[in-house]
Amino acid sequence: MRPYSAVKKMLHSFRLSLRFVLPLATAIALLAYLTVPLVDQLALRWFVRDLDIRSHLITSTLQDTLIELLEQGNKSKINHLFLRSIQDERLFSLGYCNDEGVLLYSTPAFPKSLGCKMPTSALNDPKSMIRLPQGPVHVAINPLEQSGVKIGSLVLVHDMSFVERRSSDSRKYVIILFAVLGVVASIITVFVAYLSRRGWIEGVRAMIRGEGILHPFSQPANPELQPLAGDLRALLRSLDAERRFADNSTISWTPDKLRSLLHKELTGDQVIVVSNREPYMHIRGEKGIEISRPASGLVTAVEPVMRACSGTWIAHGSGTADKEVVDKHGRVGVPPDHPEYTLRRIWLTGEEENGYYYGFANEGMWPLCHIAHVRPVFRTNDWEQYVLINQRFADAVVKEAHSDDPVVLVQDYHFALLPTMLRNVLPKATVITFWHIPWPNPESFGICPWREELLRGMLGSTILGFHTRFHCKNFLETVDRYLETRIEHESSTISHGGMLTLVESYPISIQWPSPWQQIQPSVTECREEIRHALSLAENCLIGLGVDRMDYTKGILERLSAVKRLLELHPEMIGRFTFIQIAAPSRSALEEYQAFDVRVHAVVTRINERFSKGSYQAICLKAEHHEPEEINRYYRAADVCMVTSLHDGMNLVAKEYVAARDDERGVLLLSQFTGAAHELHEALIVNPYHVEQTADALYRGLTMPDFEQQERMRSMRTLVSDFNVYRWAGRMLIDAARIREREKLAMRIGRPL
Repeated sequence: MRPYSAVKKMLHSFRLSLRFVLPLATAIALLAYLTVPLVDQLALRWFVRDLDIRSHLITSTLQDTLIELLEQGNKSKINHLFLRSIQDERLFSLGYCNDEGVLLYSTPAFPKSLGCKMPTSALNDPKSMIRLPQGPVHVAINPLEQSGVKIGSLVLVHDMSFVERRSSDSRKYVIILFAVLGVVASIITVFVAYLSRRGWIEGVRAMIRGEGILHPFSQPANPELQPLAGDLRALLRSLDAERRFADNSTISWTPDKLRSLLHKELTGDQVIVVSNREPYMHIRGEKGIEISRPASGLVTAVEPVMRACSGTWIAHGSGTADKEVVDKHGRVGVPPDHPEYTLRRIWLTGEEENGYYYGFANEGMWPLCHIAHVRPVFRTNDWEQYVLINQRFADAVVKEAHSDDPVVLVQDYHFALLPTMLRNVLPKATVITFWHIPWPNPESFGICPWREELLRGMLGSTILGFHTRFHCKNFLETVDRYLETRIEHESSTISHGGMLTLVESYPISIQWPSPWQQIQPSVTECREEIRHALSLAENCLIGLGVDRMDYTKGILERLSAVKRLLELHPEMIGRFTFIQIAAPSRSALEEYQAFDVRVHAVVTRINERFSKGSYQAICLKAEHHEPEEINRYYRAADVCMVTSLHDGMNLVAKEYVAARDDERGVLLLSQFTGAAHELHEALIVNPYHVEQTADALYRGLTMPDFEQQERMRSMRTLVSDFNVYRWAGRMLIDAARIREREKLAMRIGRPL
């Protein structure tokens, strides 16, 4: 019975194979039948076009000489010219016809049946070959003109027998190609049919659902699929990347586009932003309650997105009059003059703020991630406050959510634990966490005593975004070092605790155009205003730095470069002033207090050394400025210096570029910023190299206008195209696709 069963099984497999192979073979044969004539026609058209071009070229080459010989009536020289011309291997013969259509001169091989008129077959089908007794030929009759008057025609006859030979070769190769294609396709089809009998469809369903291959510690339903999973994910990621690139190149990103995307891709779902810093602060001043906007790149980037999406922003209420303007739920509409979204404020006690914000976040996580030569400090009490406040914000998100699947944008290092806390209560929520600061290498991050807890908290995110691919790579390696997870580097995904997190780069940007684009003064007016306010000479060049008073921004290194510039180029003393705007930041911390003292001391020493009368080399403005004021400084500055020692992106660089609609000014940019990976036309420097930075500053101050224009125009194009709406739109598009895949996985996972 066994031989009979084996034969029966073999026949069954053969019939199954034929069921797939025969239709495939028929389709390929039909395709070959239709393709071969098409290839012949295309080849003929290409050859005829080539011979037409050759004929015109020969005519233009011979025209002047032939006309001159015709005027002389020198028959022997004309015949000699024709014989020398037909030495070309494809040119069969030449003839000359006068304007009355009479053949006067020709080479010996010129077909007698041809004459001076195109054969009827060629007139009916100009692309066909003309068959004469000598064989297939191509005939071109090109007019000869003298002073715009036609005096005759040159008849060129090309041998086309080579076309038939090449067409025959082409047909043979095409038939061989389709035969090989048919064999390969048949083998693949039989192999796929064999796999289908082993249940590979069920395996793919399991893989899409996240079972087996996506879960690191479970046994896959079909072990033979395991090697294919990585290739499949790589293919999906490649297709996604191509589609994202197409979106980026075809979509013009505006607030309206972002708003329509939210309603189309995410079916109008609610958007909730969570950040420590609030976009608007209410401050009690001498004239009553005043509105202030914090000096924050995060606020600069996210606030236009919220205006477009009309969602809810949850943040720490830190203004002295914040409690006086909110309702009983801690909510207030913003912007104050024309509310477009809701600001929900969370209140912290002094002890909570010291532990969660000043302690763990800014004495621990900030220096740890920036690797800025300041020792991180970690205390158990600070960690406990950090956990407590993360939970408080997570509870606030749940209360503000109108459904069980909102889109939550978690901002920055203050809320590393919040994604998983939120996931425990709202498992259907789409949580997008964006890390605005750099992510260090695994060895540096290992300093943190609660590294595993932080990583687990972040992996509750649906999408985890960084500014650059390098930061994504560091994060993947950190997770690989400290957690038991499954990491797919091809797709940049992490599977942990039944959750799949996409780790992707989303370079952040700014609003374009700025909200005050239409009302801002001209560059000339801004420059005159700044010079007058600071008592600068009329022709004084202006350098500018705009930062928070922070040790990661390279302010001391920048001041050293200004000093070195004045040492190397003393002619700049009195002709150049550097303005440093440094908004006070985290002044309750000892490191920041000490840094503030050092900056003031360095400025004083430089000014004492280079001062002349009322002239000061450096003007330090250590106070808060509203964005509109800073924009005027941007427009007035000849050079803007961004010399961060380590930065996620640094939006000051992009703000300066956006402000210069005159296409003038020079951006000097640290290589350690994310912006340096995009704004290649800036003068890129290593801020630790003082002489290099000083040389770049001098080059910027003396750069010709035409070079400034070329560099600035290119950077402005990039910033306008890759604006903050594109940044948010890319994340929301990815979130929408992930939701679609989750729904698809659920449908496929159901029993048929």
